[in-house]
Amino acid sequence: MTEYFIQNAESFDGQRVTLKGWTYSIRKSGKIWFLLLRDGTGIMQCVVVPQEADAESFELKEILTQESSVMVTGTVKAEKRAPGGYEMLVEHIELIALADEYPIAPKSHGIDFLMEQRHLWLRSKRQHAIMRVRHTIVKAIRDFFDERDFTLMDTPIFQQAATEGTATLFETEYFGQKAYLTQSGQLYGEAGAAAFGKIYCFGPTFRAEKSKTRRHLTEFWMVEPEMAYYDLAMNMELAEDFIAYIVEQVLEHRRPELEILERDISKLEAIRTPFPRVSYSEAVDILKSKGVDFKWGDDFGAPDETKISEDHDSPVIVHRWPAEAKAFYMKRDPEDARLVLAMDVIGPEGAGELIGGSQREDDIELLIQRIKAEGATEEDYDWYLDLRRYGTFPHSGFGLGLERTVAWICGLTHIREAIPFPRTMTRLKP
Repeated sequence: MTEYFIQNAESFDGQRVTLKGWTYSIRKSGKIWFLLLRDGTGIMQCVVVPQEADAESFELKEILTQESSVMVTGTVKAEKRAPGGYEMLVEHIELIALADEYPIAPKSHGIDFLMEQRHLWLRSKRQHAIMRVRHTIVKAIRDFFDERDFTLMDTPIFQQAATEGTATLFETEYFGQKAYLTQSGQLYGEAGAAAFGKIYCFGPTFRAEKSKTRRHLTEFWMVEPEMAYYDLAMNMELAEDFIAYIVEQVLEHRRPELEILERDISKLEAIRTPFPRVSYSEAVDILKSKGVDFKWGDDFGAPDETKISEDHDSPVIVHRWPAEAKAFYMKRDPEDARLVLAMDVIGPEGAGELIGGSQREDDIELLIQRIKAEGATEEDYDWYLDLRRYGTFPHSGFGLGLERTVAWICGLTHIREAIPFPRTMTRLKP
């Protein structure tokens, strides 16, 4: 059975077809009326005139409501003035279900109301465009690593110990034991790198951060590659190639959606590798030169990240961080024991941190010291330490937050629009 979708209208130009979808809007004009039909892939203008449509279909103009389910049959033809460049001359409309009065009217609504109606808001042109861009970013992520011979390795959601510090753990009971929702698949990714050389995991992660900023969610998706025999320099090069590839794919496949979002595409076209690179200490000097009273050793806040990146078109890589500001598994800088071989990729236009990564500590004794300094024990990480006991090796990896990347590429002011159903401190439904 042949199916027809609006996004492929060019392939059935001049043909009589049936499209299945929902009423986006209706406009009446004298003896004819126009039905804007959406089918999840696009919107098509359907022209209903009495000479072509059967009487029953023509009279539907009196009862059809927004989001009513319909099947529309007619001939499709090119029309530059129509949305998407094609329109249908309708012969018949089959009403599948008449929708109740739709709660989201064309008028302006407050964000709290729209988030309550998120399950319906996703049908709007803007939200639809964002999710289509997200889809392309996800595909680009998988294609990038698959084309470079990485192996996908799924990591567990339930974990026994922290990856990114204990302050943001979601704790749950697990058959009489304590368990935590994963903050990261990285530790398991390191086991995968020892088995396969180059791996990536991609899935939901959870942080119990009591933050209400525009950049934070309690549940978000992260892709985390881990590579055997990669040092910090190789890690940074892979990260910048990765981001450039994602942007390239979105520009190639989602320009119409970016235009719907009124995104300044020239900003994305300006992304070039290699990205500017500065050490943490150099970044602190940049902040001080711009009048920011910043203490060496602290982590950067959102305003700091914006100031560090604002003079560049491409993302900026900040490398070699103070050990106290980073996680226990990061390798110490052999040239300066105060530092770890870590890197953050800070996006332009106030996007904030897109990627965080490092070379991993491969010395078991130093790793045990760091674990104990975090208030944990060797037993908490016994299997992880085995990776150093049985064939330790230099390795590196990073994590890219999907929603922050979507928000940056789409030009969103708040990350909650970058995921279908956002979870924040105050939102658990829909």
